[in-house]
Amino acid sequence: MSKPETAGERESVLECTDCLDPAEAFALIANDVRLSILEALWAADESPVSFSTLRREVGMRDSAQFNYHLQKLTGHFVTQQAEGYAFKHAGEKVVRSVIAGSFNEHPSIEPFPVAGQCVACGSSLAASYEDERLAIMCVDCGHGHGEYAFPPGGLTDRTRGEIADAFDQRVRHLHCLAADGVCPECSGRMETHIVEDDDCCLGVSLRVDHECRQCAHTLCSAAGLRLLDHSEVVSFHRERGVSLDERPYWTLPWCVSDEFTRLVSRDPLELEVRMPLAGDELRVTMNGDLDVLETHTVDD
Repeated sequence: MSKPETAGERESVLECTDCLDPAEAFALIANDVRLSILEALWAADESPVSFSTLRREVGMRDSAQFNYHLQKLTGHFVTQQAEGYAFKHAGEKVVRSVIAGSFNEHPSIEPFPVAGQCVACGSSLAASYEDERLAIMCVDCGHGHGEYAFPPGGLTDRTRGEIADAFDQRVRHLHCLAADGVCPECSGRMETHIVEDDDCCLGVSLRVDHECRQCAHTLCSAAGLRLLDHSEVVSFHRERGVSLDERPYWTLPWCVSDEFTRLVSRDPLELEVRMPLAGDELRVTMNGDLDVLETHTVDD
């Protein structure tokens, strides 16, 4: 049986003998020809792509000059193989960011109605988009039901309703990764903390904070948001005529309010989330890592 890794051995995986600092990395791609090379790789039907094919797609006649720009990318954003050139992960990220509009688009959308009622006052909800973030808020009392980054490319070719649906799916995905310990931004190690605090973006006093140890990316939510795909939670709702796949997270009070969450124990840390529906109530107990410990149904 192999020995477990020590902290020193884990850190050594990240050692780099040929790394660029951020300023050098951005300088390498701050060139129209190099961006065109990355875009040509992205658009190619097959990978790797030969030198001649790349040069033809970029439209550059001077072979030596084209090779100069290509070599600047090679090793950091592009990898050279026997059959030609292909993306490294960093190169794909650059092109995806351009496509998403993060570098060159700054749209905003006036508030538009979305499904559901405010958990605080029962009024209608609306979504708004500004500074690459989409927020769901009550039109009367202003109570927040979630605000998260949403790249501008997510607005393209979508109706207002489709934007709301895409946002719902994105938020579910972000929190699923974070709760599983994977940063949705850099794939670094995400840590989960249960926080008792009245000052939260969601307006809840008992919340979950996820923070990446590597890039410091953070997400905050009500504890119930972790349970949207749990089998027993899904079954409980399905048996009572509710499909959680078809209900935006902000329409489920236990996903956006701490009214349905209580601290059962501090040592060890345990939470209970209540889910009332159709005269019954599902109660889910979780530990500090948001792992489900127990579920049971209480009849009305």
